[in-house]
Amino acid sequence: MSYPTTTCAFALLLALGVSAGCQRLPQAGSPSAPAKGTAAFWLTNPDKSVLFQAQTALAWTTAAPAAGAAVIEIDEKQAFQTIDGFGYCLTGGSAELLHAMAPEARQAILKELFATDGNNIGVSYLRLSIGASDLDATVFSYDDLPAGQTDPTLAKFSLAPDQAHLIPVLKEILAINPNIKILGSPWSPPTWMKTNGNSKGGSLKPEFYDAYARYFVKYIEGMKAAGIRIDAITVQNEPLHPGNNPSLLMLPEQQAEFVKKNLGPTFKAAKLDTKIIVYDHNADRPDYPLTILNDPEAKQYVDGSAFHLYAGPIDALSKVHDAHPDKNVYFTEQWVGSKSKFEENFPWHVRTLLIGATRNWARTVLEWNLAADPQQNPHTPGGCTECRGAITIDGNQVTREDAYYIIAHAAKFVRPGSVRIASTTSEDLPNVAFKTPSGQKVVVVQNNAKAPQTFNLRYQGKTLSTTLNPGAAGTYVW
Repeated sequence: MSYPTTTCAFALLLALGVSAGCQRLPQAGSPSAPAKGTAAFWLTNPDKSVLFQAQTALAWTTAAPAAGAAVIEIDEKQAFQTIDGFGYCLTGGSAELLHAMAPEARQAILKELFATDGNNIGVSYLRLSIGASDLDATVFSYDDLPAGQTDPTLAKFSLAPDQAHLIPVLKEILAINPNIKILGSPWSPPTWMKTNGNSKGGSLKPEFYDAYARYFVKYIEGMKAAGIRIDAITVQNEPLHPGNNPSLLMLPEQQAEFVKKNLGPTFKAAKLDTKIIVYDHNADRPDYPLTILNDPEAKQYVDGSAFHLYAGPIDALSKVHDAHPDKNVYFTEQWVGSKSKFEENFPWHVRTLLIGATRNWARTVLEWNLAADPQQNPHTPGGCTECRGAITIDGNQVTREDAYYIIAHAAKFVRPGSVRIASTTSEDLPNVAFKTPSGQKVVVVQNNAKAPQTFNLRYQGKTLSTTLNPGAAGTYVW
């Protein structure tokens, strides 16, 4: 199923003298400064009749809500976690597609994605793969050798594979938004470090734990030399899924050992402030990060735990937080399948991730992945063949897909440094509220009922009334 309304012809734009790249439909109003006594209201309907468009501002009133009316009460006196950002996984394949665009077209879509002014959506967080992910055109590490050779001193380490597309695109993104935070995650170490000598599966050989820790340091220092700061790394993407290409099996006891004996001390010795985040896999195994955090020697080096949601309940994130409230929680990946439907994806992702993950202490919500072509390429042999990007890139044409609109509802308004605040919720009206660094309040609400719902937001004794269609989501800003 295609997702219309969002493609444009590069050649026509050039002929008209317009900056290349596609622009969304015109959107009324601005969320940055709602008129006094009003709240801005941005809406998406699951039938795509409205796609992230500003609606008429809503007026606050001192009148009490009608008897029996649904009310979402906002209470900024109760504060929870700080937000680092909302965004996407910038795979090597995403970067390759972006880099192949004409410069004007690429600059237009990057500005739309990452700039924080005007009608741009202000993506504030990116996840990269350290080496190849399964959404690169080929499998690679930064120290690939012929079979039978090893390089424990990492003399042949090189970021050359990333210099072709990823690093140039990241530099353009950082020129637009220098404050964006970047997380790096490895899918596999170099094959010579692994028990099976293969990019797929196998485990890290204990004799190379030290070399692999230094491999992370060389990556972080090499990216810094290229002008790219890596704010955090996860130790291993999906450590319990060795069937992907590339991938690695790393059991919790192995990850704890690697962190406490090698990775943590090596980062400390190198004076790195890059955060170490553990797990980075599904919410059905909270015992995995708890195994590491319950080890005091390992815990001292760990900033927090990262989760995906291909299995398990989202409230598992709270279980880990509650056991170790001094450690952070991140949501780092969820795909949108190319054969799935917007009217199903949009409500579920908003309800379960934008709302559900942040209500369960997540500091980030990241969708997988930023970009793919119309055939969901590129990918490695054995990699994901049905991963729909947040945008589809076809030459210089751009189509905005499900994850674009999902992330936009939070990224544009809930800027880094925002704090989640209390709001009453219900099964029919799941919601989450934030206070931004500038003092604005932002509430994301999804109608989880099968009929339109009229409800009230109530804040400091004032009330506004609003209506959402079934499955729709609204972001309210004042």
